[in-house]
Amino acid sequence: MKNVLVIHSSILGQYSQSTSLLDEFAVEWQKQHPESNIVIRDLAEDELPSLDGKALAALSGNAELTDEQKAIAELSLRLIDELKSADHVAIAVPMYNFGVPVQLKKWFDLICRAGITFKYSETGPEGLLTGKKALLVATTGGVHRNTATDLGLLHTQTILGFVGLTDVNVAYAEGLAMGQNAKDAGLSEARKAMQSFVLAN
Repeated sequence: MKNVLVIHSSILGQYSQSTSLLDEFAVEWQKQHPESNIVIRDLAEDELPSLDGKALAALSGNAELTDEQKAIAELSLRLIDELKSADHVAIAVPMYNFGVPVQLKKWFDLICRAGITFKYSETGPEGLLTGKKALLVATTGGVHRNTATDLGLLHTQTILGFVGLTDVNVAYAEGLAMGQNAKDAGLSEARKAMQSFVLAN
């Protein structure tokens, strides 16, 4: 049985293109791989704590923790366990002001744990969550792919590589705010990439 983790990060709910695309992905995945177990986490619906001083202390575990900090540390481990259990991970990466949504950044901060999801060696950092395949569903209003402004996608790829997810595919829907023709073309291209990922895995 294949375990699939789907991460929604948009704040737009039913109006979100990245959410709609990932919903389509989940349906198609289940159709092609009916034995799979799909876990969906909506980061906008289930808000995560921000990485402030208290949260950082909770994640480092170097001091006596308050009940609030213990809850943060336990949440971090639950999120990491979800990721560890997944064979495939699909993540929505909508562009907000050239970056990722704060909801996705909070998830990054809670899954990057020294000694748990990565470690430092003599040659530098080493990701510990290896052997997984990831699909990033990137959505942008304008055209940014392969340019210096494609910061959200680069950020996400960097974080995933840091914790060991190096087999990363991208389904890119761009130009979504540039008229109906551009929107249709962007969504069509993303759907083709998602379909290829589903069939290849």
